[in-house]
Amino acid sequence: MPVHLTKIAFRSESPATLKTWLESHAANNGGAGEALLTTRYMPKRADEMHGASLYWIHSGLIVGRSPIIGFQENGAGRYWIRLKPRLILVEPQAKRAHQGWRYLEDDAAPNDLANDDGEIIDNEPMPPKLMQQLLKMGLI
Repeated sequence: MPVHLTKIAFRSESPATLKTWLESHAANNGGAGEALLTTRYMPKRADEMHGASLYWIHSGLIVGRSPIIGFQENGAGRYWIRLKPRLILVEPQAKRAHQGWRYLEDDAAPNDLANDDGEIIDNEPMPPKLMQQLLKMGLI
């Protein structure tokens, strides 16, 4: 069971803008098919992250994930988290804000929003602030 990472979707106005950033970042990276996220330290549990994802937090909720390809030193004393440039929507799950990234055990990770065939539903998700309020009231 892989260990995942969580990270705040900093400066992202919505999950849609996060998805656009991931796609454009990969295109700006020479079309390498990956988005690079810079971090100061290599995760100590990187060897446990084969098949893992980075779960994005927006407005106090985990809203989506991006599969992790791997980690690479960038030559400037920092590391890249190499991500597939896609945002897979997940069932919203409350998560408090934090700095940097944190670990998320596989059994605590939210499920993907998908149909029976495993295809991601391409519907516009509920606005994060509304999801957060409904979660606080215990309605979802």
